[in-house]
Amino acid sequence: MALRSDFNFNLPPHLIAQRPLADRESSKLLVIHPDQGIVAHSSVRELHQWLSPRTLLIPNEVRVRKARLWLRRQTGGGGEALLFHRHEDGTFDALVRPAHRLIKGSTCEILHPITQENLGSLTILNEGPQGERTVRLYPPELSEWSNIDRIGSLPLPPYITRAADDHDDQRYQTDFASDEGEAVAAPTAGLHFSKTLITELKQKGHDWAPIRLDVGLGTFRPILVDKIDDHQMHREAFFISTETSKKISEAIVGQRPIVCIGTTSLRTLETAWNGDTLLTQGESRLFLRPGHPPRVPCGLLTNFHLPESSLFILICSLLGTQQAHEIYAEAIRLSYRFFSYGDAMLIQGRTRQ
Repeated sequence: MALRSDFNFNLPPHLIAQRPLADRESSKLLVIHPDQGIVAHSSVRELHQWLSPRTLLIPNEVRVRKARLWLRRQTGGGGEALLFHRHEDGTFDALVRPAHRLIKGSTCEILHPITQENLGSLTILNEGPQGERTVRLYPPELSEWSNIDRIGSLPLPPYITRAADDHDDQRYQTDFASDEGEAVAAPTAGLHFSKTLITELKQKGHDWAPIRLDVGLGTFRPILVDKIDDHQMHREAFFISTETSKKISEAIVGQRPIVCIGTTSLRTLETAWNGDTLLTQGESRLFLRPGHPPRVPCGLLTNFHLPESSLFILICSLLGTQQAHEIYAEAIRLSYRFFSYGDAMLIQGRTRQ
């Protein structure tokens, strides 16, 4: 049985990208074939030459919300809340800090992230079993995501050790993000695609079939159990338009080449495909790992992920654990940049029989 420690590796801290490169598509691209290992060291700008003709690209078009709110407690001390799911009644699930002070019944002022102006209030209604809170915002109009985007900050991952700035508003959001969704983290593989690159790929015969998966809180949570089969994935809602569903279904049945842009797209595809058709909405808790690889033959473009994370374990399900470690070791040796603002790897799909 695979253990969490089987997926650990040493990553020099200086390889954790703290800021994006000047151009989205200028990131390095490590090209891999599951049966051949490393094929080439390239760049995202040269992606076309590594794709099979008429590849169907499946990105996640979810919008990252400015879901981090800055708070002032009744004692005058500071705090923050990370909103990660909106309920139909206008309340939210949230993580709060300091958790030992922000308990049921607490009310805090919501502050503008720059001017510190009082914009409203947040009241904690309930406490959940994993430290989450149910909260209500006042006035009621603050409970719309469009308004939260005006008063909150982007929730950069904890390994980015600086505050979010105006540049992140653009670069920690894909160029093709829709107005829908409630993601608290970017589908980072999509950050490499400028509108120009997308247009060029279409002109060269490839197609674009966006799905949406609301990237949830689990993206920040490490695997805590020793045996990875005991790990429970978080729930994330997904939505697929009728047009995209038709394109993907026809590609699978017709054995057209498919490349998922990011692990969230791959997990959505695997969850939604029932063997004959593609579900257009639902929830995914899929944990792809060695012994439980994807059923749908496809390639994957993705970033380089954290040690012992469900995302690195997903890579191991595609390549095998030993080969994945060898490829990551080579990427580290060659100073590829890691995590959200880092470089990318393309795992080419195996030839279909």
